[in-house]
Amino acid sequence: MPLTPRIYLASKSPRRRELLRQIGVNFDVLTFRSGERGEDADVDETPFRDEAVDRYVERLALAKAEAGTRRVIWRKLMLRPVLAADTTIELDGAIIGKPADAAEAQEILKRLSGRSHRVLTAVAMSDGERTRSRLSVSEVRFRTLPEQEIRRYVASGEPMDKAGAYGIQGHAALFVEEIRGSYSGIMGLPLFDTGILLETFGYTL
Repeated sequence: MPLTPRIYLASKSPRRRELLRQIGVNFDVLTFRSGERGEDADVDETPFRDEAVDRYVERLALAKAEAGTRRVIWRKLMLRPVLAADTTIELDGAIIGKPADAAEAQEILKRLSGRSHRVLTAVAMSDGERTRSRLSVSEVRFRTLPEQEIRRYVASGEPMDKAGAYGIQGHAALFVEEIRGSYSGIMGLPLFDTGILLETFGYTL
């Protein structure tokens, strides 16, 4: 019998795991372990000076996929394609990542209140010989958020590990008036683009 195809997912995100399972992808999570070479423990997410948002998010996804491939080689694991992704939010040309604390989460949500913003998710794959990426760009419009509602939402803890300080798949779905683009991309893994990359690397869905 032929072996069931599998990939590595270089991400700790439970949302990305959920989305891969949704489309029937077999994967193993590839995360950093202590004792390995430290330069790949975390990809430096500092934007370059005057770096465009789309270039920034795609650069990070590519770096994460390539770092994951190096990790596979160091560990002498079975060689399989590594999938990685990065999500960020753009408002008025500025990159908005994950909040450092509750105060920053509140400030971010105040800025997003009553306005439209862009959600950019880049997905990348690498097998050690080639690396490819795709970019998904969506637009999200929030209704006006009362300050008390923002405080309650931040106190729930949901915003703290998410770009833009919200998760559209959670309570923050109540904030969204309209989206244009990929719902799964806003969650953190655009399935249309992921499917194209998987097929490029020989994974049949």
